[in-house]
Amino acid sequence: MASTPPVSDWTSDYDIFDSGYINDPVPVWDELRDTCPIAHTDRWGGSWLPTKYDDVQAMSKMVPELSSTRPLVTDLAMDVDGDGGSSEAPVINAPPISADPPLATWTRRLILPTFAPRAVERYRPYTEQLCHELVDSFIENGSADAATDYAQQIPPRVIAHLLGVDPGMADDFTDWVRGVLELGLSDPVIRAESREKIFGFLTSEVEDRMANPRDDFLSNLLAQEHEGDSISPNIVVGMANLLLVAGIDTTWSSIGSALWHLGTFESDRRWLAGDDELFPSAIEELLRAYSPVTMARVATEEVDIGDVTICPGDKVLMNFPGANMDPKVFENPHEVQLDRQRNRHVAFGAGIHRCAGSNLARMEMDIALRVWMERIPEFVVSSPDEVTWAGGQVRGPRYLPVTF
Repeated sequence: MASTPPVSDWTSDYDIFDSGYINDPVPVWDELRDTCPIAHTDRWGGSWLPTKYDDVQAMSKMVPELSSTRPLVTDLAMDVDGDGGSSEAPVINAPPISADPPLATWTRRLILPTFAPRAVERYRPYTEQLCHELVDSFIENGSADAATDYAQQIPPRVIAHLLGVDPGMADDFTDWVRGVLELGLSDPVIRAESREKIFGFLTSEVEDRMANPRDDFLSNLLAQEHEGDSISPNIVVGMANLLLVAGIDTTWSSIGSALWHLGTFESDRRWLAGDDELFPSAIEELLRAYSPVTMARVATEEVDIGDVTICPGDKVLMNFPGANMDPKVFENPHEVQLDRQRNRHVAFGAGIHRCAGSNLARMEMDIALRVWMERIPEFVVSSPDEVTWAGGQVRGPRYLPVTF
């Protein structure tokens, strides 16, 4: 990532890639919430950053005034033809999250049955076995990188299992998704290359399912209809792209953040290890406190909210993590309360684009933490200063050394 000038004023010049912001954005949100609740920057293509829960909720419902067709948090140009000119870097084709109604409505309806609470339970045995096998691979060492050795390994393998493809694709999935949501946010060439690999792979898989249907996500989508017509293969590729891009980095970041917290705060770790009934509320609280995802919307018309006017073409960062730290909605929001009962967090978004795969993510997180706490109830983050975090679109630990 190219170096950028330091932030001089967070209200008018914030930088989502600032190292301090990536490591701990909460103080920035607190400052802005009190002084400039909807901040603006010209960096990375320009954007607005709301910090209040009510504003984020309101913006989530502004459809199509705030369009979802460009969900990446940066707008970067690239020289496509090599002639010195530039054009807009391609955006993610991932309905329903990258679409507005009516496309968003009917594609969401198609995938919801796959991710219903009872439906995702079919993947629980596989996920449990996977988590135990991962722990088996390092438990005798007495140490591990809880991010790359564990958290990062779970979602791509579960997604591969759901898609009906070789679990060995997990490493490729990880590289491709990082290329879109992490490295590619500041490098349009990496973004374009990663997208090409994703769409090339998924197109090939969809073509295979059209010739040889199976009992998997792709075949099930191809077998459905909309208004009497078969679902276009291109739409199926886009929806599978959503499963990869929205279902991998986000979930491993949530699992990794939870392990960072438990390996840092001994009292919470021992509390959770000793109370099996605490897991449901603990997972929701950890999701609230370490919400990983920031999406984006683009104004299609003039929008007045608070004291600002958002103009057509302006990008708005849907700051769900910041909203979850609003003290007007969450009592003592900076405190992680594993038994918090009133918890209307928006870690999975809000409005019509709320994450359709939230039940799958919760299931993966539940099993990942239960298996870890069962097998390794006593552990600590061994080198806190060496922990590294990714930020921008999805925030979570990338290097998390622990000892046990």
